[in-house]
Amino acid sequence: MTRLDDSGGDRVEGPDDGPDAVASEIADAVESLTNLWSLAAQEAALRLSPHQLRALLTLQAAPGLNLTGLAERLDIGLPTASRLCDRLEAAGMLERALHPEKRREVRLSLTAQGRRVLDDVAARRAQALTVALAAMDPAERSALSRGMKAFFAAQKGPLPPS
Repeated sequence: MTRLDDSGGDRVEGPDDGPDAVASEIADAVESLTNLWSLAAQEAALRLSPHQLRALLTLQAAPGLNLTGLAERLDIGLPTASRLCDRLEAAGMLERALHPEKRREVRLSLTAQGRRVLDDVAARRAQALTVALAAMDPAERSALSRGMKAFFAAQKGPLPPS
């Protein structure tokens, strides 16, 4: 196994290189990245709660979703999803429209304001990540990139037995 701080040469796996030790290091890195992601979102022009941001991101990925679909994707109850949409609609980021064929169904979609807010959050997150990556030397960035590619490739493989 090659560690992120390894220069890429072959070496024998040590006690700090086992899956458990590396998983702990990655968990710390994910926690740090999660904080960076959250802070960047909070610095956006319009502050959103994590649920509001997730709802907007979900609707960006699935425009025209109905309330039940949104609730399912966010793993929240219908009343909670309805109140969440009420707040986003009041803020001008979401609009509700009747389904053209199913008169009892309401479609949810982002407004131009909602898209601008998501663009702002994405830009701030990218900038925060760029600053962190710029603080690393090129070899570290390269090792991180290789490690992430290997991680994603491993995730696409067969799942281990439970």
